[in-house]
Order: sequence, then C-alpha cells, then structure tokens
Amino acid sequence: MAAEWGWAWGGTPDAPALITGRASGDARLRPVGDYEKRHVDGESYVELAVPVAVPAPDAAAQAAAFRAAKEEVTAALGKPSVMGSHGDMGPFYDSQPLWGAPFLRWRGRPDTLELRAGKSGPELVLQPTDPAENWFWRQGHGEEHAISGFFGSNRDQANVGLGFPGGWTARSWETVTRSLGEFLEALPAETTALGIRLGMPFYGRDGRSAPLLFDVVCGDRLSIACFAPDAVDPAALGWGTVAEFPHTASVFGDDPVWRVDAGGPGEPKGHALAEMLVATARAAGASEPTDLIIGGEAGYVDGYHVTYYGLGLPTG
Repeated sequence: MAAEWGWAWGGTPDAPALITGRASGDARLRPVGDYEKRHVDGESYVELAVPVAVPAPDAAAQAAAFRAAKEEVTAALGKPSVMGSHGDMGPFYDSQPLWGAPFLRWRGRPDTLELRAGKSGPELVLQPTDPAENWFWRQGHGEEHAISGFFGSNRDQANVGLGFPGGWTARSWETVTRSLGEFLEALPAETTALGIRLGMPFYGRDGRSAPLLFDVVCGDRLSIACFAPDAVDPAALGWGTVAEFPHTASVFGDDPVWRVDAGGPGEPKGHALAEMLVATARAAGASEPTDLIIGGEAGYVDGYHVTYYGLGLPTG
C-alpha cells in the first residue's frame, strides 16, 4: 500500500513511520511488542495510523475536526458499524487525549478501519481486526477500571461474530466519583465529535424502590436534571434552577425544579459534578455503589446498542 501511494519508509526500527507528504503529518506504524504479542497470530504490525487533520488543541476544535472527518469517511464508506469512546485507556494500553477519546469503526475481515481521536487530531487507523478485538475481550477480567469509556455496535452484517467482554463493578463511592467524573468531563466533546445525543437516566435504590434520580442529557452541551426526594436539599448540594441555568429550559422545560448546565466541549468540571451526583444519591438513600443504576434506555443511541463499561455501575 505504501508503494502504491508513493509513501517512503522512515522513522526508527522501534517506531517506524511512512513519510506521506501530507500537511497533517506522516503515518505511524505500531510493531508487535510486549503488550501486543499475546493477541496476534502472525501479524508484524497492529496499527497503521494516518493523521487526517491538525486542529487547535482545545476540545471544541478537536471535536469539530473529528466530526468533519466522520462526515467525510461516512460519505465514502457508509455508517460505521461500531462507535464509542476509548476513555483513558486505548487499545494495547495506549494513553488517550485528555479532551476525549471518541472512535468510529468500519469493521471488516481481516482488517478494520477506525477513525480515532489522536494526540494531535483525528487519525484513520488501519488495523488487523483480531488483535484489537482480542485485547478488548481480555480486559473483561472484572477488576476496577479494567475497561474505560463506552462501546456501541449496530446490527450491521459486519458485526457478525463480534464479542463483548464482561464489565466490572465499582466497589466504593470513591471509584464511582472518579469514573463518573472522567465520563462527564469528556462527554460533550465526545458526543459532539460522534454526532450523537445521549439521554441517560439514573435510578437510585433507597431500600424500598428505585425511583428516577438524575437525567443526564448530552449533545453539544451537558445538562443534568435532579429528581431527589423532598427530604434532600438539592440547593445545599450545588443544584440550581432554570433561572440560574436558562439553557436547560430547552432540555427539561420548567420541570424538574433542580438542574445544572455543565457546558459544551471542554467546559464540564467532571470531578465536581461527580461529587455532587454521588452526594445527592447518598442523601437520597443509596447506601452502596450498586444502588446507583443506569437506566436501560441509555443503552440505545442512534441505532447502536451501547454499554457504558467505564462507569462500573449496574444497568436496569
């Protein structure tokens, strides 16, 4: 392929590259190393990553560049069969951009094409299908934070035989605060980049029932509504009203009373939001992390069935 495109070999033996002559930069090859070798079957490389744009480093610019790349690739190849976020841990334990880690995949055999948020901008990544999927599968060992981000697949014929790893369960409120904070902080950048809108209800088990407690809605901005029982003082926990967050009127109307507008790409303060949600859930009667439940409605997004691996919370 390199010869056909007129690309020259460069880099070093440990970090080989293909000199593309593109303004967005040269392509990188990832050789099979210690972290990859247990997942391969004869392959020499597990990724060829080609940068497609180098936007400004802020979250809004990165998300917009990813969205533009998505539209262009989708126009050529059709709707991707897999979408999601790598969270803070990419394939083969690679680190991910702080603004967000969205990805889209056009799954195939023997190779898969992925549009990924790279460290400097969106990248098209050509990868043998089995090593990447074997790595993901093996992360389902159940330890806290074993898998981050979220993973969605549709009913495309390309997904026949696609495996799904087991998840993990948060064992402390500290774990929930961390995982929820990381999820919320990147969420509007990721939904903007992917071109999706999430509606995610959370239910809180209080020993008698599990009423609706929060409603997280995120497209180009993140809005959260609170349905805490009368015994809870939401204002004291940091919640506001529509007067304080007028943008939320177009999301929730005038009901419920309590809500927060966390902003667009790069704006949410994830840890503070997570602390507020956890404090509210505990004040409402949730005694342990498994009492905070993701509504099953959140699992269906734009034709994809989505699993929120990175939260470590039950779905029901």
